[in-house]
Amino acid sequence: MRSIIKQELVKIEKEHQVKILYACESGSRAWGFASQDSDYDVRFIYIHTRDWYLSIKEKRDVIELPIDDLLDINGWDLQKALKLFKKSNPPLLEWLQSDIVYSESFTTAQKIRNLVSVSFSPKSCLHHYLNMAKGNFRDYLQENEVKIKKYFYVLRPLLACKWMELKQSPPPLKFEFLVSSLVPEGQLKEQIFELLHKKKTGEELDKEPKINEIHLFIEETIQYYEQYTQNVSKVIWNNDDELDKIFLETLQEVW
Repeated sequence: MRSIIKQELVKIEKEHQVKILYACESGSRAWGFASQDSDYDVRFIYIHTRDWYLSIKEKRDVIELPIDDLLDINGWDLQKALKLFKKSNPPLLEWLQSDIVYSESFTTAQKIRNLVSVSFSPKSCLHHYLNMAKGNFRDYLQENEVKIKKYFYVLRPLLACKWMELKQSPPPLKFEFLVSSLVPEGQLKEQIFELLHKKKTGEELDKEPKINEIHLFIEETIQYYEQYTQNVSKVIWNNDDELDKIFLETLQEVW
């Protein structure tokens, strides 16, 4: 599958006349709870030639391929990525952490990573992860019988919130590490790991009776972070010169 993905990335470069600076896996495979039939969520950052940027025209700053049952591939122009990085965009921060990397031929991604510790804003990320957890909880986990696999898409963002509260740094990608680090020993932890084992080994996780212990943890944690986020100060990082430097150095390095 890796070779197929790399072929698709080469096609994108040729068809769109760009260079891909960084490409990685995101989603369930990067988070460590993919099942055997999970699709591949490929994300990338790219750059156009210098002349492309010398225009007052509004231009599209994303590349998206049609999604099929196996592949979901899309990417952001470097300028877009840098503007979002300034706001501590959680998906971008996750891409930069991914341990499934398909391409990193230039120094740009590492230069951006080097700025995370000084630019990170927990408030921006807390709202993102809390809203993700609340949305999935509301949409999928309200009946007596629920889509069991949706627990992962609520638990991971809530544990990400807990990590940021305790560590003041971007949360690790791996769900298993978050559970091991943040959930106390006991029935809740055992039930979460049992679900994780079932999902990774390919057991069908369709609608089943809701798991009361996990359900209660989710409700209490959402309530807690709804209050907590109201009192978190926003970090404003205004070092545009540093981001401009990365952009200009990338143009020079690539072209």
